[in-house]
Amino acid sequence: MALKAFHVSDIPSIDIVPETHLSLHSTPFSNGVKFKVPEFVVIGHRGYGMNALQSLDRRMKAIKENSIMSFNAAANFPIHFIEFDVQVTNDDCPVIFHDDFILSQENGVVFEKRITELSLSEFLAYGPQRECGKDGKVLVRKTKDGKIVQWEVEQDDSLCTLEEAFLNVEPSLGFNIELKFDDHIVYHQDYLSHVLQAILKVVFDNAKNRPIIFSTFQPDAASLVKKLQSTYPVFFLTNGGCEIYEDKRRNSLEEALKLCLENGLQGIVSEIKGVFRNPAIVTKIKESELSLLTYGSLNNVPEAVYMQHLMGIDGVIVDLVQEITEAVTNLITSAKVVVDEEGLNEKLKLHSKPKFSQLELSFLLKLIPQLIQI
Repeated sequence: MALKAFHVSDIPSIDIVPETHLSLHSTPFSNGVKFKVPEFVVIGHRGYGMNALQSLDRRMKAIKENSIMSFNAAANFPIHFIEFDVQVTNDDCPVIFHDDFILSQENGVVFEKRITELSLSEFLAYGPQRECGKDGKVLVRKTKDGKIVQWEVEQDDSLCTLEEAFLNVEPSLGFNIELKFDDHIVYHQDYLSHVLQAILKVVFDNAKNRPIIFSTFQPDAASLVKKLQSTYPVFFLTNGGCEIYEDKRRNSLEEALKLCLENGLQGIVSEIKGVFRNPAIVTKIKESELSLLTYGSLNNVPEAVYMQHLMGIDGVIVDLVQEITEAVTNLITSAKVVVDEEGLNEKLKLHSKPKFSQLELSFLLKLIPQLIQI
């Protein structure tokens, strides 16, 4: 699997989907000469929100992340997309799971398996089972500090495949598909191509008119998926310098911008702290006609989301779907058509929202990097 890096410029531009199929995908999110997110978008992180199992906030353990139940719970609110992580099993089935390894516990012993080394049947044997009366392997999770915790949520659900998400999630809801790869592996060209084509086959077989965005932290995968298809936009994910990697393309927003321009990608998804520490980058990204989305815990703070709207950021990936969609509606929506009591006239009703002068906004942008420290 992981032997050497490669340059995607060495790969011939191919398209695994027939021309007649490609022509069906003419949504606002289809790829053209230019791509632009049509409005300020709210995206549900792993559906209704990630599971922070050590958090004291019950909302972070409400519904099993990356599950059909979580995706459809998010669809009950005015969001545009859900974001989820896709990996491919060793028998070529794209499945939805965030962590590189899946952990189970039996008689006090913890067993750890890499997702990509499991077959589909082995993967689906973990957690709640769809078959009545059948017990799956008990899921546990390893925290960043190495502690093993029980994966307990208020509403649990089975693990699922990418195809099942297409078939069972509200069809108008967009999918932000994160192409998940291990940060610590240098992937061979053939492996990346094989994995991406397995994912693309499921997408093109099932997407129909559903809006799709691809994103990934893996620079070569980002470049390659852009070469392999010309229908859906590709965004490069970056920590924005909040963490440092051996691959310098991952270490700053400037490098992310360079990667996008060199490979014809349509946008960047950054840790919001990286943007707040370097607010001038927003102008450079917008002048390059790229879209900019953000993720991170600060996106669960309504004031931080509103600041991003003022800065010209195109959208946010959030865990607190209900709270942030309400905040976006109240703070950001600028106008609403209402009918008066007689039903004869329509008026433009402006929502009240904070107003900042250019001087005040400039001051806030200078202050934010001092408040957000590494």
